[in-house]
This record gives sequence, C-alpha cells and structure tokens, in this order.
Amino acid sequence: MSIPIVSFIGRSNSGKTTLIERIIPELVKAGYRVATVKHAGQGFDRDTEGKDSWRHKRAGAGSVVVVSKGSLALFADVSEQLKVEEVRDRFLDASYDLIIAEGWKSEGYPKIIIVRDQLGEIAYSSDGLLAVVSDKPINLPVPVPMLHLDDVAGVAALLIKQFPLRRREHEREI
Repeated sequence: MSIPIVSFIGRSNSGKTTLIERIIPELVKAGYRVATVKHAGQGFDRDTEGKDSWRHKRAGAGSVVVVSKGSLALFADVSEQLKVEEVRDRFLDASYDLIIAEGWKSEGYPKIIIVRDQLGEIAYSSDGLLAVVSDKPINLPVPVPMLHLDDVAGVAALLIKQFPLRRREHEREI
C-alpha cells in the first residue's frame, strides 16, 4: 500500500510552512511517522560551500549521499521536476504513514489550501480539496471545512480522519 500524500498549497508567504511545522508534532503525537516534500519553484541551495559533499558535487558527482548515525542526506541531479509520488517511490520506505507536500497545486493530490486574502488569490485544482484554512473569514461558500490558521488541532484531526493510521509491515510481524 502506497504512503498517502496530502498537499498544502497557497501563495508565497501564506503560512504553509509554519502551518505544516505546527501540524507535524500533532501527527507524531498521534503515532504517525511523517515525511515532507517541499516544492522549491525558484530552486534552492543544495549544500554548504566548502563542505566535503559540496566539493564532491562540484567535482562532477551526479549524486552525493551523506550518512551519519541516524541521518541521511542525498544531493542528486534530476533531469526533470519529480512528482511527489516519484519521490515517495524512489526515496521513502514503507515505514512512513503520511507525506505532507508543500506545493504541487495543479496535481490531483488531496489538498488543503491556505488563504490570506481571498479564495481566488491562487489558482488551484479543486480535485481532492479537503479544507480551506485562513486567518480571515471567507465569504464564499465552499464544500469543505473552513478552519482557522491557528486551529492546528482541527487541521491535524482532519488529516487523521482522512488518512487513518495504518499498521506498518514490521509491526505486523511482531
């Protein structure tokens, strides 16, 4: 069974990252193992200049993996934009219960939209819309729950209901 994906979408600086950061501990407290995948439309710095991994990449390595006790980082060239399910299938094992994606507004993933001014401030597909989150009242009828940006417990409860915790394979064997 594939790890479910939920996407948080909204315009830049709408509070997506902060909301995700506040929801993760609620999900972890409920027993979830959560992975996040962030879309960086403007690109991002992959490594710290001067570090060994940066030096390996600069020397021409297509992929650099840094491993320490309890951590792993991968810096790799990709030929095209990956979809979240491609990241899931290539890099995440079945021990995760939920993937929270930040971005991918045009994909058909179940999604929560964060709104700051008005519902039309960002174009999005309504396929799979689970909720609208805002710090202001939205004066348009929407067929999904409307939650306040500070209702972290409410958003987490919605996710827990939508994506029930499933027993992991290694727990079944015990």
